[in-house]
Amino acid sequence: MSVVARRTAAGKRLRLKRVMDLGVSSSLLVLLSPLLLAVAVAVRLDSRGPALFRQKRVGIDGHEFTMLKFRSMCADAEQRLAGLAHLNSGGSHLIRIPSDPRVTRFGALLRRTSLDELPQLVNVLRGEMSLVGPRPQSPGEVALYTPEQRERLNVRPGMTGLWQVTSRDNPSFDEWVRLDLDYIRRWSLGLDLKILLRTPLVVLGTANRRTGVLP
Repeated sequence: MSVVARRTAAGKRLRLKRVMDLGVSSSLLVLLSPLLLAVAVAVRLDSRGPALFRQKRVGIDGHEFTMLKFRSMCADAEQRLAGLAHLNSGGSHLIRIPSDPRVTRFGALLRRTSLDELPQLVNVLRGEMSLVGPRPQSPGEVALYTPEQRERLNVRPGMTGLWQVTSRDNPSFDEWVRLDLDYIRRWSLGLDLKILLRTPLVVLGTANRRTGVLP
């Protein structure tokens, strides 16, 4: 197959991926609208502050966008971070604070079930994210990338990905990068479908958790 033919075929697969993103995200937003409303109300009742948390993340080609999540921490969580920096066990690339005191009671449940990530369906609908892709990271994290790690910016970040279904329990930054780059280099619509089908099982704890790659 010629270079032109391969690029044409890849372009068609990427367009199909976008069609899948649009169809699934719009359908889920409609089907899950009662749940989204209930979660939003519960967040507001559990602690003071808005239901949604907005944060700058870096998307495809380095373009920044505002990622949406249900708020799982107290409203002043970012202002309190400096005072908790000494507890961070995630290194320079990740913020990981054991028993983080900023997490609300309902927020802990949202995190365990990944319900806090459902508003990202709006990001998928807007074309800022994909259903499947590398983990979206903050501008500060991206600033620390090596040239190889910047390959993650060649595709849209995802709500779920190879990192989530094969190494969900607190993977290291290097493990995240390895899985993200492996996903990009092996990408196919079939791989996306496997990840999408496996994600609910992993979130619910019914799938076997292991570190590695999807068969």
